[in-house]
Amino acid sequence: MDIQALWLTARLALVSTLILMVIAVPLAWGLSRWQGAGKALVQAVIALPLVLPPTVLGFYLLIAFSPNNAFGQTWQALFGTPLAFTFEALVIGSVLYSLPFAVQPLHAGFCQLQPALLDTARMLKLPGVARWRYIVLPAIAPHALIAAGLSFAHTIGEFGVVLMIGGNIPGETRVASIALFDHVEALDYTQAHQLAAVLLIISLAMLAMLYWRQGKGGMQWRVM
Repeated sequence: MDIQALWLTARLALVSTLILMVIAVPLAWGLSRWQGAGKALVQAVIALPLVLPPTVLGFYLLIAFSPNNAFGQTWQALFGTPLAFTFEALVIGSVLYSLPFAVQPLHAGFCQLQPALLDTARMLKLPGVARWRYIVLPAIAPHALIAAGLSFAHTIGEFGVVLMIGGNIPGETRVASIALFDHVEALDYTQAHQLAAVLLIISLAMLAMLYWRQGKGGMQWRVM
């Protein structure tokens, strides 16, 4: 069993999910309140990873991370090392690749939020922070759980993006999906079976929990 690859995968999924939740909450809130032109284009860009081949996204990220481009140059100037083929590159790629899985459930939650609750809070002159703490966040908590669960599960199964921008560096970028591919290439099917079974069980358990929570709470969610 490749414990190092599993630990790196769990770490990547956890870090990416935390960052995604910080980004997705205000983004989903803004989309739920936006009625102007351009909203459809923004939604399409967010949902693009759902239909875009992972290697395409990984290719353009690899170009962006290169020291020959502005983003890669800026990163190297700030941190002293190239960005490509590092754990940090995997985090950035995972956040972009899993963004729709975080935004869409939260967007659905914000759209289901009753405007009368917020109107009443404003009439009572409840501060904005208090409105979020006592009204908005409790109302979208189940959707936030789904967003976090989907993001975590999706990150665990990444392969194409990870391979393009991270390569196969043990302890740094060699996540479980890459390790599984290595075992298959080496015809080591025993190790491949063990690793694949762990990933299958984790993914199935995460999805079963989310569907159980959906049925218990009576709420509906969708990725698109």
